[in-house]
Amino acid sequence: MARNSAQDNPLAPVTIAVGQEDLLLDRAVQEVVAAARAADADTDVRDLTSDQLQPGTLAELTSPSLFAERKVVVVRGAQDLSADTVKDVKAYLGAPAEEITLVLLHAGGAKGKGLLDAARKVGAREVACPKMTKPADRLSFVRAEFRALGRSATAEACQALVDSIGSDLRELASAVTQLAADIEGTIDEAVVGRYYTGRAEASSFTVADRAVEGRAAEALEALRWSLSTGVAPVLITSALAQGVRAIGKLSSARGGRPADLARELGMPPWKIDRVRQQMRGWTPDGVAVALVAVAEADAGVKGGGDDPEYALEKAVVTIARAARMRRG
Repeated sequence: MARNSAQDNPLAPVTIAVGQEDLLLDRAVQEVVAAARAADADTDVRDLTSDQLQPGTLAELTSPSLFAERKVVVVRGAQDLSADTVKDVKAYLGAPAEEITLVLLHAGGAKGKGLLDAARKVGAREVACPKMTKPADRLSFVRAEFRALGRSATAEACQALVDSIGSDLRELASAVTQLAADIEGTIDEAVVGRYYTGRAEASSFTVADRAVEGRAAEALEALRWSLSTGVAPVLITSALAQGVRAIGKLSSARGGRPADLARELGMPPWKIDRVRQQMRGWTPDGVAVALVAVAEADAGVKGGGDDPEYALEKAVVTIARAARMRRG
């Protein structure tokens, strides 16, 4: 290739963005376009789907211009290109045009692998855009987002954000941006709670986490907040049950690495690490007491008692005390 194709150069003649994470794919495109427009504000950007790039189209888009304008040609879903179009692209890779950057978005995998191999062979710049299916990957993503914005967030805040938002990277990125813009200083778990634990699942698990950690006052505060925002009591008893059962399962399991225990207990590795921290004050008797408290609360919120809120408060206090049995 005529120009520098170093992996850190967005203006390399060809960039291949490989993976299925839409946000990362879009960012790969945006990085190239931004670099091109920084070099030439009048850069022409052509963003095409695989069915729009017909045989001959690439030749038209990359033909020499009288004005020698800079151009970015983006091809999405490159793994779906027709055989004839793939031939065109492979031919282009051998002799890329000046002032033109070709960006191929490819899902990876076996389909269309020949095109990927050809791009790699000629030294195309490659950007990995893997689908983030593991909570640990999303946690790393959130930490990186805060770092990229020059902001500090505690480990607990990052985890709380992942727990609250879920698996959508766009929402996670947006949440990080909002917190960075709104909050001064270090972003902690309490801040994330104020912004994002209005979601039923997240707020119910916040109650459970504080209870099994023996933090009764914080658990009660989270409980009252959750109920005031309309979280169904049955979701809270379910979260409490899961929290206590996780303590019981891990305390009775044989030692091992988080990955091994995750397979044995059916928990993700990140949760193994969290439960290990939470179980420090627990005893077998404490687990038994807490399970009874959860069962009584469950009956209370499902019609067995006159005051579901009181039933939940009683369970939370009992669980928090049980969590501190070993510490006296």
